[in-house]
Amino acid sequence: MRLKTVSFAVLLAVLLSFASLFWHPSAAASNSSAAKQPVIVELFTSEGCSDCPPADTLLKRLAEEQPIDGVEIIPLEEHVDYWNHQGWNDPFSSVDFSVRQNDYTAVFPKAGGPYTPQMIVDGHAQFIGSRANEALEQIRAAAAQPKARLLLTLAPASKPHTYNVELRLDPGSAAPDASSLDFYLAVTEKGLHSTPNAGENSGAALTHGPVVRQLRKFHSIKLPLTAPVANTINLKDNWNTANLTVVAFLVNPKTHQIQAAGATTLPN
Repeated sequence: MRLKTVSFAVLLAVLLSFASLFWHPSAAASNSSAAKQPVIVELFTSEGCSDCPPADTLLKRLAEEQPIDGVEIIPLEEHVDYWNHQGWNDPFSSVDFSVRQNDYTAVFPKAGGPYTPQMIVDGHAQFIGSRANEALEQIRAAAAQPKARLLLTLAPASKPHTYNVELRLDPGSAAPDASSLDFYLAVTEKGLHSTPNAGENSGAALTHGPVVRQLRKFHSIKLPLTAPVANTINLKDNWNTANLTVVAFLVNPKTHQIQAAGATTLPN
């Protein structure tokens, strides 16, 4: 996998100073009880990349503020592993995320290959992950496309740190337009932070959006669903269960576009 970076850290101050010009979360966006349109926002990042902290901050803000009315932004901060040879071994990195990013190269050939920070919205659009204006624009565009909502039900299993997951399509949302979709299940954790002692971010206090702790690709799902889809997830002891979210999404295997999505927190 080719290593490529984008020199964007110098624009962080500009990003913050102009944020108030376009960021207008409404009361309806945070308080409405109506079903919202889910949009998956993936950020491919690394603690070893000096251009990535502004993008991590942006994803965190999108997750916390949910600034677009009628849209549920579902953030996935995926830490690639190809930066680990630069002096800092990112504790949240995995080859699984590097592979997933690489899968997008055929979809976005003009991107020139994998790079960090790269933000991808619903598999429809990619751009430099620090660009807040473009992020909001692409999220709005993705929300305007038909997409099914996934309803998730979680229940503790008999084994410790294991949950049963039941998945079904919300009958009130648009049906996917494919007969077979790839099924992904992720676990994210918010509130994570780190201070690298080596690499490009050595000594910097890094904060993150919801970091993907686990990403699993299951068998393809045939549509329409005639019964709920059941699976299990296994959690690690050092994950803070109060900060975990389970995310499910269905992907068109030909276009890599996300056609259904949903998320839920762990039951108390």
